[in-house]
Parts: sequence; structure tokens; C-alpha cells
Amino acid sequence: MFWQDEEETSAITIPDDIVDVLFTLQCRSLPVDHAHALSQALLAAVPWLAEADAGIHTIHVAGSQNGWERPSHGGGQHLLLSRRTKLSIRVPEARVAALKAALEGISLDIGGAELGIGAGKPKRLGKPTTLFARYVAGPEDLDEEAFLRWTAERLREQLDIRVRKALCGKQTPLTTPNGALPTRSLMLADLKPEESLRLQQQGLGPHRLMGCGLFIPHKGIDAVHKAE
Repeated sequence: MFWQDEEETSAITIPDDIVDVLFTLQCRSLPVDHAHALSQALLAAVPWLAEADAGIHTIHVAGSQNGWERPSHGGGQHLLLSRRTKLSIRVPEARVAALKAALEGISLDIGGAELGIGAGKPKRLGKPTTLFARYVAGPEDLDEEAFLRWTAERLREQLDIRVRKALCGKQTPLTTPNGALPTRSLMLADLKPEESLRLQQQGLGPHRLMGCGLFIPHKGIDAVHKAE
């Protein structure tokens, strides 16, 4: 874990050139390990996603609801989706209309599950000082300390972000035709607003179309521990 004293931050205007587009869904269940299947299905429907600096968030549901516990990756287990579950795709604002036109009203096959996509609504990125990525694909065979060093170096060199507080989470292999893709969850805290925005817009590491390196707002370190 990295931990340094926080610094004062100043208010900034958040540009809307990158947004998340949230689509309503019609789907009862979905494989837990669906990142690759979802990516391929969406790329088949919207080929320009591969060249648009886009990111596809994996579909996520609450850890527990009405006594149901979210299953772990592996074993062919399924998520139970609610009516409030959304599909979120991060794209340049100029691409929103084209994305909605391509996806609204279609159905996709995701690992044998039918995923019906409804209306999409853009949502601007905020400026939270704490961000969380469920999956970050870094170099293989790194322990937690080495992974955090890699994170700090890459953020400093590529995005001019200084890591102040970081917590590395559990490892999750994502299934692909070429074998398991190793990933780790990652929380970064005490980001400056401009750093937070930059990180959300550009991400960290490869495989953004499989949900890797995409950061979302989070409550903080305690909440990450509970999620793990």
C-alpha cells in the first residue's frame, strides 16, 4: 500500500469530451466471467469501438441482495441482473449518438445469455478524489508490492499522476480464447481533481474493451476492503 499526506486541491471545470453511456438492459442472468464475450459481441455490433478510445465496463451487480450472494469468477456461474442493472460504455462525447443508434433495441448473445439493450443515456465524468478499477491488466507474475510500483511508475510517466494512496486488491483471471488474463483490482485515493479526470478518460494499462483499467468513483479504502 502507498500512503502519503494529502494535498490541497482546487476546483476545475469537467469537460464532457469523454462520457459514460448507460444503457438499460433486458436480461435475467449473465455469466460472471463475461468480459471477453461482451467485448466481442459489442465490437461485432459497433466495430468502431476498437478505434475510438472506448472502454466497455463489465456488467456488475450488488454483492448481496435479498439473501443472494454474488458468485466468484470461475465455474460457469451466473450473475442475477435486476431492472436497475446497466451496461456502461465509455466513449468520446462526439460518438454518443452513433453508439445509441447502433445499440438501442438490439439483442446480443453473451456466453449463451440473451442481452437485450434498451435506451442509452450519457453521463458526464465527475471529479472524485478516490477511484476504483475492478480489473487492471499489468505485467504478469507481479506480487502486490511490485504491482503497486508498476502502477506508480506508469501513472507518473504516462499521465503525470503522482500516487499518494493506493490499495491493491484481489487477483481475478478473465477468460479469453488465449488463456486466462491476470488482473488485479486497484483503488487510488487523494487524487487531484484534474488527475482523477485524466485517469478516467485515459485509463490504465491494456484491454479497456474488456473492462480493464477503467476507473469509477469509490467511497474509499474501507469500502474496498468490504467489496473484497
